[in-house]
Amino acid sequence: MVTFLSGIEYWKGAFRGMEEAAENLGVQAEYKGADQYDINQQITVLEQVIAQKPDGILVTAINPDALVAPINKAIEAGIPVVTFDADAPKSKRYAFLGTSNYDAGVIAARELARLTGEKGEVGVVTVPGQLNHEERKAGFVETIQKEFPDMKVVSIQDGKSDQVQAAQATSAMIQKNPDLVGIFATEASTGVGVGTAVKEAGKVGKIHIISFDTDKGTLDMVKSGIIDATLAQGTWNMGYWGMHFLYNLRHDLVHPVIDWKTAKVGPLPPYVDTGVSVVTKENVDFYYPDK
Repeated sequence: MVTFLSGIEYWKGAFRGMEEAAENLGVQAEYKGADQYDINQQITVLEQVIAQKPDGILVTAINPDALVAPINKAIEAGIPVVTFDADAPKSKRYAFLGTSNYDAGVIAARELARLTGEKGEVGVVTVPGQLNHEERKAGFVETIQKEFPDMKVVSIQDGKSDQVQAAQATSAMIQKNPDLVGIFATEASTGVGVGTAVKEAGKVGKIHIISFDTDKGTLDMVKSGIIDATLAQGTWNMGYWGMHFLYNLRHDLVHPVIDWKTAKVGPLPPYVDTGVSVVTKENVDFYYPDK
C-alpha cells in the first residue's frame, strides 16, 4: 500500500483491511507512503516501491494526473496496480475502490431530514473546489430539493478544511439564519468546527449536525451528542478487497474472456463503491481505532 500524508489516522483502517486479507491469503502486506502532502514525494516513494518489484501495488493518488506515468510503468513491468480512495482514472490501473461521494451526500440529506422531521432551514459547510466535497454537497443539496419540500438549504459556507475557520463560518451562518435546524459538514475538521460553533451558540440538540469521517475529534463529539451522526467511509473495504484484487491478478485467477490481455478486456470491475456507514451515539464506540 502506498499513500500520502502517511501518518494520518485515516489510512489505518484501509491498511488494517489489507493486512487481514493478506493473513487470509497467506501473503504479506507492507505499508509505504509520503509523509507530506507532496506530489513529488509520493511519486518518489511509488518509484522506489516499483523498483523493489512487489507482487502488486494498492495506491491512493494524491493527484489524478501526476501518478499516471509511474502507475503505467508498474503495469508495463508486470506489477498489478489498483487504486483506492483517490483515483488516477487516466492510468492503466486495473480498478478503483472508493466512496461514491454524491451518494454519501444523499445519505447525509436523508439522515438530516429524519432528525429534523423533514422540515426547516439547513446549511452546508464544505470545501469549495475540491471534487469530492463538491460531489457530497451536490448529493445533499439536490436530495433536499427533490425529496423534502418542507426543507430548504439557506446557506453554503467555506470551512477551509480548518476547525477555527469552520467555526467562524458556522457562527456567521447561525446569526444570519436564526431558524436554522441542521448543518451538513462535508469533512472531519469542518465538522468539529461546526460542532464547536453550535455548542458555543447554545444550540446543541436544536441544530442537528451530520459530519464526515471518523477522526477522534469527530467521534468524541458524536459520543457527547454535539454531532448527531458522521459518515464513515469504507476504508477497511478498500484495503481488504484491494488486496484480493491484486492477489487474483497476480495469480491469474480471473478470466472474463479467454486471454483478456490480448483482447484488452478489463479483468476487474473498474469502479467499486465501498460505501459509507452512519455512525451515531449507539455505535460510535466501535469506530475508535483501539477497538
